[in-house]
Amino acid sequence: MFNHQKLEGRVAVVTGGGGVLCSGFSKTLASQGVKVAVLDLNGEAAKKVADEINADGGTAIAISCNVLDRESMEQARKEVNEKLGPCDILLNGAGGNNPRGTTTKETLEKIDLEGTQEGIKTFFDLDPEGISFVFNLNLLGTLIPTQVFARDMAGRDNTCIVMITSMNAYRPLTKIPAYSAAKAAVQNFTQFMAVHFADVGIRVNAIAPGFFSTNQNKTLLWNDDGTPTARTGKILAATPMKRFGEPQELAGSLLFLCDEDYSGFITGTTIAVDGGFNAYSGV
Repeated sequence: MFNHQKLEGRVAVVTGGGGVLCSGFSKTLASQGVKVAVLDLNGEAAKKVADEINADGGTAIAISCNVLDRESMEQARKEVNEKLGPCDILLNGAGGNNPRGTTTKETLEKIDLEGTQEGIKTFFDLDPEGISFVFNLNLLGTLIPTQVFARDMAGRDNTCIVMITSMNAYRPLTKIPAYSAAKAAVQNFTQFMAVHFADVGIRVNAIAPGFFSTNQNKTLLWNDDGTPTARTGKILAATPMKRFGEPQELAGSLLFLCDEDYSGFITGTTIAVDGGFNAYSGV
């Protein structure tokens, strides 16, 4: 589908590479001759992706590491440099939500304040530590890998960082305040880094996926019997294209941002891949 010959031989580091979307990113880069380091907290998931890339004729290694642990990331950098060479493309894909940063209902009702209903978690019941965990996973989980790998990228030609943010960065979704705030921070951080790294030649951009059906949001989108939830109905009603995205539909944006022939003068921007969700006012 794509032909980005200039990317051949470069080294990409993909955090969260064992997940549905980031495994697709890893395979997309490998299809262009990029040597890919698949990083994930789940070592087995990372190995599965790397094995699939290698079996398909690409070059990949799997590394189990923690994006919130500086020492773990330094060890990952050492392994990448020894086996593949210094990083040219850093894709910060690790992130996610946690139930401790989620409310039960979309809006607060007066009856909720009485505390008579079991199993209801309101805004006032949110766990600050849970909020902190989600925020750290998404923001520090991009800051720390960037601190580690961008040292090898600075001052070299044609290096770039691609951040993965979300539609939540534009408009917070109900029930998930921690994740929405964290992704907004990631998008702002993208712009900061684009300015900060401009003089050393690192371009920094982001992709903001709309709604894709993945393991992470499975329980929000589908009932146990496979039927769509009410939330799915709302999402599709607010998406002009009336469907969820497919992971392969992110590939073009990724390669566009990585290939300087196409995006050499683009930095600090976010590409929304959302079926028109962000453009639709609801009217």
